[in-house]
Amino acid sequence: MANNLRERFAAFFPHSLAADVRVLRAPGRVNLIGEHTDYNDGFVLPAAIGFETRVACAANDSRELIVHSIQENRTASFSVDDVSPKPRHDWTDYVRGVQVQLMRAGYRVSGANLLINGQVPIGAGLSSSAALEVASALALLNVAVCRLDPVSIAQLCQRAENEFVGARCGIMDQFASLNGRAGHAILLDCRSLESKYIPLPKSAALVIANTMVKHSVAGGEYQRRREECEEAVLQLQSRRPEITRLRDLSEEELRQSQAAISGFLFRRCRHVVGENRRVLAAAQALKDGDLGTAGDLIYESHASLRDDYEVSCPELDVMVEIAKSFPGIYGSRMTGGGFGGCTVTLLERGAVAEFKTYIATQYERAAHTCPEIYVAEIVDGAGPVS
Repeated sequence: MANNLRERFAAFFPHSLAADVRVLRAPGRVNLIGEHTDYNDGFVLPAAIGFETRVACAANDSRELIVHSIQENRTASFSVDDVSPKPRHDWTDYVRGVQVQLMRAGYRVSGANLLINGQVPIGAGLSSSAALEVASALALLNVAVCRLDPVSIAQLCQRAENEFVGARCGIMDQFASLNGRAGHAILLDCRSLESKYIPLPKSAALVIANTMVKHSVAGGEYQRRREECEEAVLQLQSRRPEITRLRDLSEEELRQSQAAISGFLFRRCRHVVGENRRVLAAAQALKDGDLGTAGDLIYESHASLRDDYEVSCPELDVMVEIAKSFPGIYGSRMTGGGFGGCTVTLLERGAVAEFKTYIATQYERAAHTCPEIYVAEIVDGAGPVS
């Protein structure tokens, strides 16, 4: 695949020397549990997956960043000397946002040609945007002959999405794309950015089921949930000024503070606080090989996202209910920001083939839509392709 991308690069950019072309890769991610906790400084448990974005790159002799997307079949160019660029509100913003953040961080970004081949399903909640940001960052750093540690790259890419794209996401997606390890999930503390690798039992597998309902992190409902959490924190601070994020509350403290939080905001808080507990418990269960407990926590997570955080949708709920009815399933839930996208199901490895057929057939019958079903390959994080 890398050689094929180099060949296509030569066709798009014939003046580049073949020896100068580098190919960088960045995977998407699936989040096993820990949804809408990252921007609340909480805990998450993602894993890098086999779907990835690759970027072939080489310096050019101009002050232009010239980018071609194979999937979009479009070419865009930007002046790297533009100190106050404006978003175009399309796929190019993820690349341009990274370039802007690199320059603001003091890196001299030279003119370059980039050919992008993105294979992470778009709008599925598998972090296609983070994969594009991370692969672009690695490509531009490679052209500039600069090195940056993975945590700093993740933070830079998150700023690009927050400040240039306009999606106020947490750091989970970028961190997972950069720091994945084959066969492992990452237990990430989104406040300290401390992380641990949690091995996934070899007897289990993860199946991702795409409802084919597209979602966008930049959309209004996702942003509204973050604003609701911030409003809840402000209300809590009237009694407990030391609280800066919902991460600072235990479930007992939340119950004691219920009178300080208005209406539905208490349910938003209950999800986030409970989800943090579930993440830590699920990580320990997986480490112990206790798949039954891990699966129960995954089901609890979906119920909380559906009822308290209200970010599920009928198609996601149907997909989870279908999974529940199949023998050999430990747990299933929506994964990603919600309002569409995918479910992730933890199940016995020997049941995968039959389950794929079953869930696809039953979902098509219930939703009148043919889903896409993927067996998650848990892979290493981003880096160069030899």
